[in-house]
Amino acid sequence: MADGSAVPLKERYEASVVLSGAGDALAYNHGHWEFQRDGERIHQEVAAKGGVAMLDAKDFPVSDDTVMHLATAEALMEVGKAKTQTLGELVKRLVQEYIRCMRDMDGRAAGLTCISNVALHARRQDGDHKIRFNRGGGGCGAAMRAMCIGLRFPSPEQESHLIAVSVESGRLTHHHPTGYLGALAAALFTAYAVRGSPPVEAWGRGLMEILPRAQQYVIQTGHCVEENVNNWDYFENAWRTYLSQRAILEGTGKAVFPQPYGVKEREVFYKGVAFRDWGGSSGHDAPMIAYDALLSAGDSWEELANHGFFHGGDSDSTGVIAAAWWGATYGFRGVPERNYKSLEYRKRMRKAAQRLLELSSQPFSQGEGGD
Repeated sequence: MADGSAVPLKERYEASVVLSGAGDALAYNHGHWEFQRDGERIHQEVAAKGGVAMLDAKDFPVSDDTVMHLATAEALMEVGKAKTQTLGELVKRLVQEYIRCMRDMDGRAAGLTCISNVALHARRQDGDHKIRFNRGGGGCGAAMRAMCIGLRFPSPEQESHLIAVSVESGRLTHHHPTGYLGALAAALFTAYAVRGSPPVEAWGRGLMEILPRAQQYVIQTGHCVEENVNNWDYFENAWRTYLSQRAILEGTGKAVFPQPYGVKEREVFYKGVAFRDWGGSSGHDAPMIAYDALLSAGDSWEELANHGFFHGGDSDSTGVIAAAWWGATYGFRGVPERNYKSLEYRKRMRKAAQRLLELSSQPFSQGEGGD
């Protein structure tokens, strides 16, 4: 795998946000590919269009994933204007931005869990942003919008903030460990990509090591502790099994893939790690499939797309995550301009990336507030 450390940090920040949107838009394709269960057919249609390099972003609007990712980024940016940045104020701002972004969901296939819980927040007048534990809250809606949290808190010294913000942002809509731990994984791996260390194969081990800290944080908040602890193991066990299959549970060596590992084989594998046979639709397997794609692709944008964007499942959610990590690692190197040059909301994305880079060195206080 080529080293992306020579790419300027500013470019990698911009690429993380912009290419995330591109991965989402190309995978979504007006909903035609996100809801196409036959991955081989998607690949045939991509080939008929001339392949990945010929896909023009102007023909591919973003989905709900990017709209909500930008909402998360812009909440971080707004709170960043304050003299003292606190978790409590950020949670309030996240709620406001998620409510606002729901006005921009026409034709973007917003998820029902996000819609219903954001609507709940909009109706509330008690100033409380906690929601009840939800046994059905393990979807990928928290993960798909959390990568920018890793851009705001990239350093090892900021990991406690990354944990708190990803958990709280996630359980504003997805109050189940499988849901909000997906947000933690999406944010953590973005931070790893920004650092350029440890090696990509070690990221999964890093996630395993940070999960007990995340659980301790959830316990300390005192909100629905028993339900969260009792439902914690599914996410961790799924990831432990996956990392063992790839021979990187210990974070050493190179990932091992079956041979061959073509479209058919990936379809079987993605369904096998999924909840209810819909690869990428849950908080555990959306970042897992994105990670699998990143490991497979190395520094090839085209291979990242083939593995992470185009499959029978929740492909825009895996695409939006995988492309954010790839951009934070490699910048725009080797990416066809037509894949992102005319991308919807690109100007907002570039602004968000620039501001998140500026904020990444600023202090933050968990203080009072949050769930």
